[in-house]
Amino acid sequence: MLDTLISTDELANHQNDPKWVLIDCRFDLVDKEWGAEEYAVVHIPGAVYADLEKDICGSVTPTSGRHPLPEPKNFIAAMQRMGIYHDSQVVVYDATGGGMAGRLWWQLKFYGHHNVMLLNGGLPKWLSEGRETVDGVESNPVGDFYGSPDDKMMVTTDEVKALLGSSTNAIIDARSPERFRGEIEPIDTVAGRIPGSMNRFYNYNLDGTGQFLPAESLKTAFEALLAGLKPIDAVAYCGSGTTACHNLIAMAYAGLPLPRLYVGSWSEWIRDPKNPVGKG
Repeated sequence: MLDTLISTDELANHQNDPKWVLIDCRFDLVDKEWGAEEYAVVHIPGAVYADLEKDICGSVTPTSGRHPLPEPKNFIAAMQRMGIYHDSQVVVYDATGGGMAGRLWWQLKFYGHHNVMLLNGGLPKWLSEGRETVDGVESNPVGDFYGSPDDKMMVTTDEVKALLGSSTNAIIDARSPERFRGEIEPIDTVAGRIPGSMNRFYNYNLDGTGQFLPAESLKTAFEALLAGLKPIDAVAYCGSGTTACHNLIAMAYAGLPLPRLYVGSWSEWIRDPKNPVGKG
């Protein structure tokens, strides 16, 4: 089973494999049409486009974060439109080191489809190597994808509140150090963090070329961060449950058990003004 990272060389060797489905997940949290527009200009041959908010996530509600889980029937239909079958090998990519594509990586696993990999280095590495690209919009025959959510892979706001002050459960924030400390907040209405959380900015998982650090380096970094706490008992979050998935991929690549994802993340946490806020 191929389920974490794939190199550009490996992908190139499988480009014509009918069982492989390639999905472009480029997205910008501010300019929300940017990803689809860029996909139409240039993408890896055979890739279809998945929009973070239209295809992968659900509708925002007064109590949800910015990128809630979709209704199962909607996600299943979207993945079928992408051409995913029950036995497909899926590869996802973006242009930001996996910060956006990681959510679909996690969500497919959440639905029981574990044959999914992230393209290491994404489109920038593919382009830097002078590999073939195309323009326009592509589509696949409708697949038979089906699955059901595994709620053991996620936590709710109430479950996170129950962990506050825990000496055995780590809460890992994937946002930048400045956002973690509450010094800036470019997206959400309140600055700060979940009290007691620790910071692992997802960009720290990458080297200077936008590829993941070696597995052993990531293992050392996360074990130092957790300081003896078990990864499987940890919770990962970010602003809206997207870049937190990057930390999950890094931990999986390092051979560590996956923490649970707080899908609502900071943007859901601050919906309730009674929830405590940490700063500094």
